[in-house]
Amino acid sequence: MLNIGDFASHGRVSVRMLRHYDAIGLLRPARVDPVSGYRSYEASQLARLNRVIALKELGFTLQQVRDVLDERVDAAELRGMLRLRRAQLAEAIAADELRLARVEARLRTIESEGTMSAHDVVVKPVPPVRVAQLAGVAASYEPEDIGPVIGPLFAELCRRLAAAGIEAAGPSVAHYREAPEGGGSVLVLAAVPVGPAVRPDGHDFEVLDLPPIEAAATIVHRGAMDEVLGTVQELARFIDENGYRSAGYARELYLECPDDPAGWVTEIQEPVARR
Repeated sequence: MLNIGDFASHGRVSVRMLRHYDAIGLLRPARVDPVSGYRSYEASQLARLNRVIALKELGFTLQQVRDVLDERVDAAELRGMLRLRRAQLAEAIAADELRLARVEARLRTIESEGTMSAHDVVVKPVPPVRVAQLAGVAASYEPEDIGPVIGPLFAELCRRLAAAGIEAAGPSVAHYREAPEGGGSVLVLAAVPVGPAVRPDGHDFEVLDLPPIEAAATIVHRGAMDEVLGTVQELARFIDENGYRSAGYARELYLECPDDPAGWVTEIQEPVARR
């Protein structure tokens, strides 16, 4: 038998915690001295303590922990529960890291306000281009909604083009339209230029001619698209300060896409008209 102090030491918990677990019926001592009230534990009870701590640290309430243990969940089932909870925590951590990255990008944009621009905005026509494309729907135009849609679309489109023996004839293009579903959702279109000899039918992807843009305010963004906020806001300021208005969703022309997104070079092309 181990006294409560020794049991706490071997279990790497506090004596106060063991008393609390006793009070709520989660981990009773093996013996309580009727005179002194001293609690004693058996070494075999460390197994239950280990389960209590593991479940508690993974976010289960003490009531949930008691329910799990009292139902005598075996080691395999418990391991499965822990794997599931670990996956949930990993997903939450990834979401928090993404949220933090967006906040940092927004902060950098705020810090750069009022400074001299390192970008040149050029208003120019954009010619028509024949493309192969696939479409998907994003919940909104926000980066966290666009990103998970556009990446897989391009990957799948490239796979289908390779299977059809069709080579890209220029840099990839992402463009957008309001989705038929409404509610702020966006139709995301991943497009790859193809040669004029590629016919519109007989493929498991759409082939069409993107129309020309008579006047597009264009700006080059260098770096990952997660960091594009400052660039597109600079473009918005140019449009507003130079007597233009936006005439539709911008296109993204991916000029350079190395493995490291920090080296990406993307031209943002926003249709504009005079106010």
